[in-house]
Amino acid sequence: MTTVTFRNGTVFDGRRYVGTGAVLVDDGRVAAVLTGPDLDRLERSPSDLDLRGGLIAPGFVDAHVHAVQGGLERIRCDLSELHTREEYLATIAAYANAHPELPWILGGGWAMAAFPGGTPTAADLDAVVPDRPVFLPNRDHHGAWVNSRALELAGITTLTPDPPHGRFERDADGRPTGTLHEGAMHAVSRHAPATDPEEYYAALLAGQAYLHSLGVTGWQDAIVGDYAGMDDPGPVYLRAARSGDLTADVVGALWWDRDRGTEQVPDLVARRDAYSYGRFRATSVKIMQDGVAENGTAALTAPYLDRCGHATGNRGHSFVDADALRDHVAALAAAGFQVHVHAIGDRGVREALDAFDRLDQRGDARGRGGDLRHHIAHLQLVHPDDVRRFAELGVTANAQALWACLDEQMTELTLPVLGPERARWQYPFGELHRTGARLAMGSDWPVSTPDPLAAIHTAVNRTTYGEPGRAGTEPFLPEQAVALETAFAAYTSGSAWLNHRDDAGVLEAGSVADLVVLDRDPFAGPPEEVGAARVVSTWIAGMPVFEG
Repeated sequence: MTTVTFRNGTVFDGRRYVGTGAVLVDDGRVAAVLTGPDLDRLERSPSDLDLRGGLIAPGFVDAHVHAVQGGLERIRCDLSELHTREEYLATIAAYANAHPELPWILGGGWAMAAFPGGTPTAADLDAVVPDRPVFLPNRDHHGAWVNSRALELAGITTLTPDPPHGRFERDADGRPTGTLHEGAMHAVSRHAPATDPEEYYAALLAGQAYLHSLGVTGWQDAIVGDYAGMDDPGPVYLRAARSGDLTADVVGALWWDRDRGTEQVPDLVARRDAYSYGRFRATSVKIMQDGVAENGTAALTAPYLDRCGHATGNRGHSFVDADALRDHVAALAAAGFQVHVHAIGDRGVREALDAFDRLDQRGDARGRGGDLRHHIAHLQLVHPDDVRRFAELGVTANAQALWACLDEQMTELTLPVLGPERARWQYPFGELHRTGARLAMGSDWPVSTPDPLAAIHTAVNRTTYGEPGRAGTEPFLPEQAVALETAFAAYTSGSAWLNHRDDAGVLEAGSVADLVVLDRDPFAGPPEEVGAARVVSTWIAGMPVFEG
C-alpha cells in the first residue's frame, strides 16, 4: 500500500466543508485530516500530491444506477449525449453503416423531449435502417423506439392487444407507430439476439471506468435481474468480483418480479448468497411500484390532465397492488433485505411509505430504517402530507437531483399533465431535508448522466449547468434547493451509509481512503458555477483508479 499526503487544497469531509486542509492516507485508510496550525508542522515528502487549490472529498457513491446497462449503451449505438431527432437519425445511420454484420441495431439513450408527444416513429427509423430490426430504449428505459422490421418480426399489428403493464403507441387507425411503453418493450426485445457474456463483461468494465472518471467509487445497481431485454447482471458482477476487476464497492438490488408474490423470497435469498462476493453484495431488493409521468404510467392520487387541462380517466399504474406491497416489504425485511422502491408519482410514494409504516406498526425496528436502511428512489411527485413521513419512518429519500429542473421534458411533457398545483410538489428535496429526512443521491444512469457534479449543481441551483439562455437555466421551485454541503453529503456519506459502508463516504481517521480530487473548490466560488468543477483523480483504498 502507498502512503500519500494530499496538500495545498481544501477538504470536504463527507459531512461538512472543512476548508483549507490536508489528508494523510496510509495503508488504504485515512490516517488524519489536518487543518490550522497542524498544516504548518506537516513535513514534505516525495509522496505528496499537490491539490493545486482543488478540493479533496470522499469518493461519490451513486445510490441508484445501472452500470452494466449504461456501459452496454456506451459500446453500442449510444445516443445519450445527443439532443435532437436529426442527431439521433444521423448517428443511427452511421452506426448501422459501420456495422453491416450486426443482425439487430441495439443501443439507446434518446430523450422523449426530442419528439412531439415524446413518441418517435418507426417511419423515421425505416428511412435510415430499412433492412434490419432496430430496438433502442429511451433514456428512462420506460419506453423503446423500434422500426417496422422489428414490429414485423415480433408480429405486432393493429390487432395485437396491449400487454399487461404496457402499451403500443398507435395512430388514429390503431396501427402501432414505433414507440413501445413499459411492458410492451418485451414484445420486441425477446426476439433480439442474446447478448454474449463477454459483451456484458466489457460493458461492466466500460461502465466502471466511466463512473471512476466522474469520481464515483461505489454504487447501488438498481436492477440485478432480467428486465427490458437485459439479462441478469449478477453473474457479471460475480465474475468481476472474483477476478479482481471490480474495483468499486457495489450493492446489487435484486429485481422483484411483480408477476409473482412472496413465494419468490427464498429464490432471492439463494441469489443473494450466490452472488455476494468481495466487493459485490446482493443485499437489496428493487421493487418498481409505478412508471413515469411522461407516458402516464406514474401512479397519481388524482387523474392526469389532457392538453386542455381537463381531467382524464388515467391515474397511472401501481405495478404492485398496495396491499400486496405491504406483505412483500414485510417478507423481505424478515429475510434481512434492504428494500429499494422506485416511486415517481404521489400515489406510488404514498403506497411505498404505507408499506414501510406497516413494518413499524408490527414492531419491526428494522422497518424504521436502522439496520436495513430502506429507501425510496426518484420522488418526483410527493404529496405535501407525505413529506414528513420519511423522517418519521426512517426511510431514506434517494434523490435523482439532476431531474429537478425546467428542461424540455419537464416543460413539454410533464407540467401540462400535472397542472400548476401538483407541479409544485415535484422533487421536494429542500423540504425533505428540513423535516429531518436522510438524503442519498444517485443518477439512474443511463437515464441521465452519472456525473455527480452535474446533479449537485442542480440540487443547489434547481437549474441545469450550461450556457445562459438554454432550457433549464431558470430555477425550478428554488425553495426546494439544498445547500452545497447538504448535496455533497448526500452524494458521499449519505449514499455510502445507504450501502452499509459505515467506514466510507467520510474523511476521518480510520475511514477507507476512497477519494475524489477536483480541479477547483466549488465551495469557494458562486453557486451557479458548481457544475464547472471537474475530476482530476479518483482513488479507492488509497490507490488511483482514474487520473485525468
